[in-house]
Amino acid sequence: MKLLNIFLAIGLLSVNAGVKAENVESAKPVDIVVYRSPTCGCCGKWLEHLKQNNFNVKDIVTSEVQTIKDKHGVPNEMASCHTALVNGYVIEGHVPANDINTLLKTKPKVVGIAVPGMPAGTPGMEMGGRKDPYQVVSFDSEKHYQVFNSYENK
Repeated sequence: MKLLNIFLAIGLLSVNAGVKAENVESAKPVDIVVYRSPTCGCCGKWLEHLKQNNFNVKDIVTSEVQTIKDKHGVPNEMASCHTALVNGYVIEGHVPANDINTLLKTKPKVVGIAVPGMPAGTPGMEMGGRKDPYQVVSFDSEKHYQVFNSYENK
């Protein structure tokens, strides 16, 4: 009986080691390039949010953010204060890191996702206890919009 318990313990340790190794692999940082205006303070807070959520941020401060938006197909209705590129997708505005991760896992056929405007309570736009309801919206090259995630913040 002791021998059986030893084999079971070794088996469980082996399974746990495999799970930990898999988790380490999935924890590999995701590279993201962020274009932001030199005059915007909230963008830096969003960058910190990304870094805290396992993103490797390349921060490009430029006065040509609108040129980046135009080049990558960000519709005016989806515009915000900064634009990011990650694995072929555009991220516009204060999109939560978990939504970016969902986008990268599900790989929908869209140009990107956005949080239009700058709602209070989004990552980087924290204003004490104020949290406006907002939506993360996907968009494609033909200006089709769809709610990707919704935050009611009640």
